[in-house]
Amino acid sequence: MSALRPGARQAPLRPGARQASLRADSPGHVSPAPDSTSHRRTSLVPSTRRRALAATTVTCALALGGLVAVPAANAAAGTDTDTAAAAAAAAAAPAPAAGTFLAPYWVELDLTGDRQVTADDLEVLSSALGATSASPAWGQVAVADTDADGVVTVSDVAALSQRIVYDDGPFEIVEASVVEMQAAMNAGVTTSVELTQDYLDRIAAYDTAKVDPASNGRPLRSIITTSTVALAAAAEADATRASDGMTDMLLGVPIAVKDNYDTVDMPTTGGCGCWDGNQTTTDAAMVAGLRASGAVILAKASLDEFAFGFASEFSSYQPAGTSTLVASPYVTSQTAGGSSGGTGAAIAANLAGIGFGTDTGGSIRIPSSFNQLVGVRPTVGLASRDGIIPLALSQDTGGPIARTVTDAAVALDSVTGVDAADPVTAEQQGLVPESYTSFLDADALAGTRIGYVTSMVSTNRTTARLFAEALVTLQAQGATVVPISTPPSGFAAVLAEGSGSTNEFKHDLDAYVARHLAPNVEARSLQGVLASGKYVPSRAGTYRSRDAVTEATYQGWAGPTGTHTTAIANGHALVTAMLEDQDLDTLIYPSGNPYAAFSTNMRLSPNTGMPAVTVPMGQATDADGTVTGAGVNLEFLGRDYAEGDLLGLAYAFEQATGPSQSRTAPTYYGPLPAG
Repeated sequence: MSALRPGARQAPLRPGARQASLRADSPGHVSPAPDSTSHRRTSLVPSTRRRALAATTVTCALALGGLVAVPAANAAAGTDTDTAAAAAAAAAAPAPAAGTFLAPYWVELDLTGDRQVTADDLEVLSSALGATSASPAWGQVAVADTDADGVVTVSDVAALSQRIVYDDGPFEIVEASVVEMQAAMNAGVTTSVELTQDYLDRIAAYDTAKVDPASNGRPLRSIITTSTVALAAAAEADATRASDGMTDMLLGVPIAVKDNYDTVDMPTTGGCGCWDGNQTTTDAAMVAGLRASGAVILAKASLDEFAFGFASEFSSYQPAGTSTLVASPYVTSQTAGGSSGGTGAAIAANLAGIGFGTDTGGSIRIPSSFNQLVGVRPTVGLASRDGIIPLALSQDTGGPIARTVTDAAVALDSVTGVDAADPVTAEQQGLVPESYTSFLDADALAGTRIGYVTSMVSTNRTTARLFAEALVTLQAQGATVVPISTPPSGFAAVLAEGSGSTNEFKHDLDAYVARHLAPNVEARSLQGVLASGKYVPSRAGTYRSRDAVTEATYQGWAGPTGTHTTAIANGHALVTAMLEDQDLDTLIYPSGNPYAAFSTNMRLSPNTGMPAVTVPMGQATDADGTVTGAGVNLEFLGRDYAEGDLLGLAYAFEQATGPSQSRTAPTYYGPLPAG
């Protein structure tokens, strides 16, 4: 793995910017053993809820997700005894959890100090019914006086009950968020085993079938492999929930990872038939983090072979000389983007709960834009790349692809951490919040300053329209939008710097082969790949040219004083100064055009190492004259390790535009027929 970058970057927050509480370090968070029991407890255990309900007399309130239990003895006006009882109940509640990993809405009314709302909080508040602001223990329950009338009433208890992650109503897997999955599993409406089987059924029904009736429609081909042990992992998650409650927001959630992440239970092909037998003995560090959170690794998603381009063309498990393209579920004659196109197509079509991709020059953000998804390209150094097939370690990074900003934030929490196998992760110490969900505030845009370089806005009719509408939305939410018609000298050079994939691929691939590639795989070099004959046919010339790159060329490019290393450092300094000089919280720009990249927009993040979050703006219409129904995303770029701030801005934008408006579900991939 790459060494620390010269002048490791820890840019300060803009004056007045919000800062969440930080984890001092989390070296064990990335790769604890799969059977680790060091889970953070949150929210409601179904059996706990049943015990709480049985221990009280239900008097009246009906809230979202079920009955609210209120002790009959406390239904009348309260006394000091009531608040004393509330304090005693709070004292008996569980110890605080290790870290908040629910958005503020779900935790801000916590009364027991465990940074969640559960039946224990209902018991505390119910015990204080009738208490007033003059009561001695009012401070214990005041936060739950949601109507601010100075007295605890049944309506306050009902309001509190709505903050429990629990929903015993009907559950639909299509477009289900992580919170909805957890609420249904907590209520016993569904289980992780059922979720996992449902996703496996959807993959079987939809991934290789042509369901788009258009003559040029194609199958998705978004999944390379499904796990034979996913159902067993789901059963373990269900057992954990039964014994310990919802230990993590990813507990039991089925996840698809790009097939360049090592997994101990599925081969890692990199999209190349030459590596069909690459069954590694370890998980990638990020996969280990997901398993430690209780996630179910469901499948390996298709990708552009060795993550080279935006077409998502792969040769895994196909005869020599053949290959397959991944399709977008919205318009299947179009590409799903790349190189993480399989992840994008699968998550958009609801074939998994959350996905993970990698990004060197746009490979998370392009598929996210093409498939109306949220994508996070983290700061290089936030998540370990160990166990991921590299393309160019100067710019490689892994991150989530999800249907909502909340899902992306939850997923990101599980994959951060310092890892000695990827030294650049040492930079993150003291810069990672307890949870990225703590930034998810619908008012996060208020008071911010948001810049955009006018030359980065496409004239494409769909993109220009959606971007103009986005500016109006941002301003309506209280942001000041700052157009930049003349960026600093050198900004164009930042965008013009090329990808590291040409000069770095051979060097970095050789390191992966030596450390991770299964010993039975014969193709152990680019020459071996060519000799196998099992690769995307059009890539032969690319592999020959990459194989010709010498170590001297690599060092002159990516070494400590290499031209590319210097260019990234200079780009980082220039863009950071640009943010500081104009007092900006973020730069924004379109992530592309309908089913196409635009100019060099995707290079700004990798050529500075700075993080970016992309979120849907909306879709093309017939009147645009482009590709009707195609999505286009808005991208937020910020300072190093400011993923939380960016997710907060993206969340506020998502809520302001309306998630169902900015993102639509693919028409042909709805619920499976019953039975």
